[in-house]
Amino acid sequence: MSAKIEATDVSVDFPLYHGNARSLKRTVMSSVSGRMGSDAKNRIVVQALRNVSFKLGSGDRLGLVGGNGAGKTTLLRTLAGIYEPVQGRVRVQGTLNALLDPNLGMNVDLTGRENIALRGLYTGLDARAIARLEEDVRDFAQLGDFLDLPVRIYSSGMVVRLGFALATAIRPQVLLMDEWFLAGDAAFMEKARARLEDMVRGAEILILSSHLTDIILDWCSRVIWMDQGRIIADGEPAAVLERYLGHPVRAPEPDATETVTAA
Repeated sequence: MSAKIEATDVSVDFPLYHGNARSLKRTVMSSVSGRMGSDAKNRIVVQALRNVSFKLGSGDRLGLVGGNGAGKTTLLRTLAGIYEPVQGRVRVQGTLNALLDPNLGMNVDLTGRENIALRGLYTGLDARAIARLEEDVRDFAQLGDFLDLPVRIYSSGMVVRLGFALATAIRPQVLLMDEWFLAGDAAFMEKARARLEDMVRGAEILILSSHLTDIILDWCSRVIWMDQGRIIADGEPAAVLERYLGHPVRAPEPDATETVTAA
């Protein structure tokens, strides 16, 4: 079954439960001007997404660009099923993996090994497949004896290594990725890049949110520019990026694009 994504008039609101306080209202109104509203219960809400629509099929590589607070991460989390639209609908066909947060899906009171088993069970793996998953994550994350200690005592770098190894060990048809996966210390990223690019190459659909123009140009065949929760432009990467940035951008490297976008 080929992968598909369809978002139709998707809107997401975040209620402000103490929003009637005047000082809070002034603060929020000044920081999210033009995105305030109220819901059916007369609560003040931030309108995080408004009437977002697009379709993707097998082979599509979509980049999301826009300033901080534009709605990119909210859209990714909505597609992943973390947030529920107040209007419209999202339909995802195919297995999905969301690389959005190093802690996503992890229980910090469990050990690293227990978190690996938990992830395997959640994705429907049998005991033999979970054992292979544990071996893969252990070899990549290189946590040593810490693998049998609670995640809450890990350093931030160890959490990232475990989260990255877990998230990239299971290959999905649909891959949602926020740009934290492209960050980190140079030594870690040198090791991680080949694993990450292999995962991107194997996915049928990629949706990537990033401020890194070169990555968008090299990895994506389509770009959506978002601002204040709405789609401003949707089209060919260089054309949309030039509108967004206000200056010309380089053409994507043919070899890099071919390597990463081959389904």
